[in-house]
Amino acid sequence: MAQLGRFTCGLDAAFAVVDGKWKPLILWELQEGPKRFNALHRSLPGVSQKMLTQHLKELQAHGVVHRESYHEVPPRVEYSMTPAGQELLDSLEPLGDWATKHISLICAGEAS
Repeated sequence: MAQLGRFTCGLDAAFAVVDGKWKPLILWELQEGPKRFNALHRSLPGVSQKMLTQHLKELQAHGVVHRESYHEVPPRVEYSMTPAGQELLDSLEPLGDWATKHISLICAGEAS
């Protein structure tokens, strides 16, 4: 069995990468192609610039988002998904399908 470090299982490690309200949504937005910070911020209503910056840095550290800095005037930075990020998003799709199927149970649990 592979050593998982501080994680108890692969699922534990995967959730460490996508923990937080915005990380899966950031990945979802980046699947369409590279986006600049402000475009990404506009596409995620409700996320603060600070939180978006923090989550992008964490996703970069986990190797699922790539930051490309262009040395131009004015400076331009684009964020894109890495192949590992696309694979992660693909693996989250069945979880989204499950949630859609059981949305009434999820909403009932949220109400109590």
